[in-house]
Amino acid sequence: MPVEFLGIAYTNNSSETTARSGPSFDKDYTLKLARAHEDHGWDRVLFAYGSDTPIPTPAAAWLAAKVERLQILLAHRPNVSYPTYAARSFATLDHISDGRLTIHFITGGNDHEQRREGDTLTKDQRYSRTEEYIQIVKKVWTSKEPFDHEGEHYRFYDYVSDVFPVQRPRPGVSFGGSSPAAYAAGGAEADIYCLWGEPLADTAQQIESVWAAARAAGRTDRPRIQAAFRPIIAPTEELAWEKAHRTVEAIKARRATRRPPRGHAPEGPENTGAQRLIAIAARGERFDRALWTPTSAATGGEGNSNALVGTPETVAKALLDYYDLGVDIISARGYDLLGDAIDFGRYVIPIVREEVAKRDREGAERGPHLLEKIVAGI
Repeated sequence: MPVEFLGIAYTNNSSETTARSGPSFDKDYTLKLARAHEDHGWDRVLFAYGSDTPIPTPAAAWLAAKVERLQILLAHRPNVSYPTYAARSFATLDHISDGRLTIHFITGGNDHEQRREGDTLTKDQRYSRTEEYIQIVKKVWTSKEPFDHEGEHYRFYDYVSDVFPVQRPRPGVSFGGSSPAAYAAGGAEADIYCLWGEPLADTAQQIESVWAAARAAGRTDRPRIQAAFRPIIAPTEELAWEKAHRTVEAIKARRATRRPPRGHAPEGPENTGAQRLIAIAARGERFDRALWTPTSAATGGEGNSNALVGTPETVAKALLDYYDLGVDIISARGYDLLGDAIDFGRYVIPIVREEVAKRDREGAERGPHLLEKIVAGI
């Protein structure tokens, strides 16, 4: 299966190592970053969601009208709008983007962050709500006849939409999480299941958990798997590792001079994914071919934070190890958002695409059962 690459549609030039120099929604920078992705071989970009950041839906609509090929992954939290409204909003955006839209449903792993926008459900309740929400959105997208819905979280009657997506039967649904509740909900409903970059053995276990949940839900297909990394590349291994250590020092320096994010828990993150990253960092700094955990340790496991360090060839080989496990969507975001998007697209993506095409031609096996072979070959 061809591999796909997901970048970031950040609305300003800040990162864990760089302070923002302009407004929160810097249109010029947003467009420049998106065009850098489009011009350097990326498939889509993510518009993330935060309770205090620019609203991603209108920002994505604006960008979709400015770029020609780049696809949009739109993050959406179910607590911020009713599912019937959201389904119409997504269908409208699918028209604006000429069918280039995928929706990433975020359940939310931080109680404080959720409560900032009035969401007081527990995490397991939120996963239950997200699953119901996705089911409703899918039905609104595809049903031409009015229908009623009486569920645990939503009730409405005689509903039918008059705006349907360009994509048939519907846009893709993306989902993430590392808890049993997440596997159950995403395994049942997701077209794409998103993981943060972990060692190969841990990733294989997560993939099997997702696919087992899909089987338990009665699916005959299974979600595609996406894995996210922070690439740190340079022309030589020595230069790449020097850059990696400079990056960690820059993360620490920036965190020391700014206030912790509101809702940041001193005792550690609430969400299972971040807890997993912290636990992996405690096990060691380097795993497999190029995975490096100090970036995650320095951020306290916030978000996608484990790095892949090395030359473009080394990082490409590491990504191919994940591809062989069953990962066919690679999410990558550097610490210099613009420069790293260009460098990764110019030097890493072509290597991975060429090798994936070769594997496909040769009919190579893929899946978690290949883990022992992969590790033995490193």
